[in-house]
Parts: sequence; C-alpha cells; structure tokens
Amino acid sequence: MTVVAGPRQVGKTTLVRNALANFNPKRYSFVAVDRPDETLPPGILPDSDVAYLPEDAGRRDVAWLVETWQRARAMARQSSDGHILVLDEIQKLPRWSDAVKGLWDADRAEGLKLHVVLLGSSPLLMQKGMSESLTGRFELIRLAHWSFHEMYEAFDFNLDEYIYFGGYPGSAAFIRDEPRWRNYVNAGLIEPSIEKDILMMTRVDKPALLRQLFHLGCRYSGQILSFTKMMGQLQDAGNTVTLAHYLDLLGNAGLIQGLQKYAGQHHRRRASSPKLNVLNTALMSAGSGYTKAEAEADRSYRGRMVESAVGAHLHNTGHPECRLYYWRDGPDEVDFVLERGRRLVAIEVKSSPAPKAVSGLEAFAAAFGDCRKLLVGEGGIQLTEFLSYPAEHWL
Repeated sequence: MTVVAGPRQVGKTTLVRNALANFNPKRYSFVAVDRPDETLPPGILPDSDVAYLPEDAGRRDVAWLVETWQRARAMARQSSDGHILVLDEIQKLPRWSDAVKGLWDADRAEGLKLHVVLLGSSPLLMQKGMSESLTGRFELIRLAHWSFHEMYEAFDFNLDEYIYFGGYPGSAAFIRDEPRWRNYVNAGLIEPSIEKDILMMTRVDKPALLRQLFHLGCRYSGQILSFTKMMGQLQDAGNTVTLAHYLDLLGNAGLIQGLQKYAGQHHRRRASSPKLNVLNTALMSAGSGYTKAEAEADRSYRGRMVESAVGAHLHNTGHPECRLYYWRDGPDEVDFVLERGRRLVAIEVKSSPAPKAVSGLEAFAAAFGDCRKLLVGEGGIQLTEFLSYPAEHWL
C-alpha cells in the first residue's frame, strides 16, 4: 500500500486528489476519517472530483473501518482494473494499524486488486502504527514543508517573503493582510498541530509544558539552549528527560527540531545541548510580535530568521537520508553540519554585510578531517541559490 505522511497543511490531500483525477471516478473511493458528522449519497465529494463512500459519520472505530473496506472490496471485485481506496487522516482511528494489517493481508491472500492509500498529518503518529504492524507492506511518501523554490513557483514568493511568511501554501493568500495571516497560522496551523497531532494522539502528562516549550523554541530558534536553561524559563518544567521527550514530539510533528552537536562519537552527540530550529519560519514569525517590516529592521532578529530558514530547509529536504547537526568548540562554531554516510559538509550562514568570523569552518575541518566548507549568504553562496536546491545537492 502507499502511505503519504507529513506535517499538517503541506498538501497531502491535494496531492492525492490530483493524482486520482487521472482515473475514472468509479475506479476510486476517498474516505476522510475526520469528516464532520454528515452522511452523503454515493458520488462526488463537494468541491472535488473524488468518489465518496457513504458512511455512518457518527462512528469512527475498527468496525467502521472494516465496513468501509468491505464496500471498497465489493467495488474491486466488480472491476477488472480493481479499485483504489484512500483513507485520509487514518491515525484518528484507534488501533488502525492492526486492523489495516489484517484487511490488507486478507486481500493479498485472495489476490484482490484493491489498491490502498493511507494519509496522515503527523509523521510521529503514522510511523508508530507502521512500525508496529505494517512492516514490509507499504511504500512511504514523505511530504515536508514547502521550500523557497516551491513557494516561488506556486505563489511568486520572493526571498524576503519566504523568510518571514514561511512555506505553508494555505497561508499564501493572506500575506498582504498580516493580522489575518497571523491568525490563520496560529489558529489554523499551530493549534491543530499541537492539539490534534500530539496531545490527542500521544500521552503527554504536562500539556501546558509542551505548549510552553513550543513557544520557547520559536522564540529561541537559531540558538543553542541547554535543557537546564530551558527549565529556568518554563513553569513546572519537570526534568530534562521530559523536556527532551517533548522536544522530540514537536520535531516529529514537523514544528521544532532540537539539533544535536556534531561529534565523532554518537553518544556524545546525544548528550549535547540542543540548537533549536523551527521547521517552518512561519511558526517563528506568527508569534514574534514583529510585522514583516519590523522583523527586517531588527538586524539581529533578521539574522536568526535567515539562519532558521536555512536550518529548516536542510532538515526538510534532507531528512531522513541526511543527518543535520551544529558544532561548537570554545569560540569556534559552525551553524550547521550535514552528514550522509562518510560525506560531511560544514555550513556557515552570514545574513548581513557586517563582518562575521568564519574561522569555525577551518576549525571544524581541522578537527574532523576531509569535509566540504560552505559559506551561505553575504560573500558566499547566495541565499536564493542555496534554498533552491535540496540538502543532498550540497553534499
């Protein structure tokens, strides 16, 4: 089966619907697990060309999933070309992976031409189910936040717009009305990502702490912050293990990543203080209190936004094939270290003409041997060029 997973609002449903448009509507069925409580007759979804299976919208459990799957099986048996069943937001169903495993295996035993596509809004939740039950039964298509090149191609974003407004396609229509844009990002993207993709689906003993950590991560994006310092700024912070776990949850939901320090020994990387980095700069801007003009006028803040945009780009376009770190040793520092196998790239970001020492690149090369050294921004690779290629290109 095909699994399409990624952060909220990056176009998973739109992508699949556009692919389905190449087929006769009788060849496929689209079922939204989290659809509002309503029952529609067989036919076409409102505002789309996707065939809709009638369903009892009041029930969302394994029994409902089996009934839905059985109707798709009947359609597959009636067609020599088989049938395509798409289940959107599959992770909203309790114990979905065990049920899908049994149904899928039964179809394979029968030789049934039922093609299944599963969509989920959180990599964390999808991966948990897949690793438990579906090993060897799926192909994973990962979607990440949109890159600068994609936002430029689709919405004609320039570099400054991308750095401030980020890579959410749904928010692009609102950038000329910044209060409306911020409301859309905060209420329509951030809150559902935390509430629905993490808190409702994962055990979190201190939800208020997780929310505080998210806002702290946005405020300090682009900076190294020890867990001890985090605890000093958070109420009821518990211990460092709890904070590290919550930071992992935020990273897997596509919100904030805590980058580890690069070191020759893997155990030393895990013990380091994290460098916080939003995975979409819209998350940083929406809660900053800055307008776009104010953010650009504050040179220090602008520098952190540029660095965060570079870090988000490297993570979003490189994960999971490439590993992303930072490095610091005394006064020497490298903003990002990109690793794939034995290939290593040290990256320093320079966001303004003001002098900035780049001796960290030389110190890193002296400490770890053969590597590629890149200066991004003023005096090096232009930001527009760097953000137009995936992370692997720079290896």
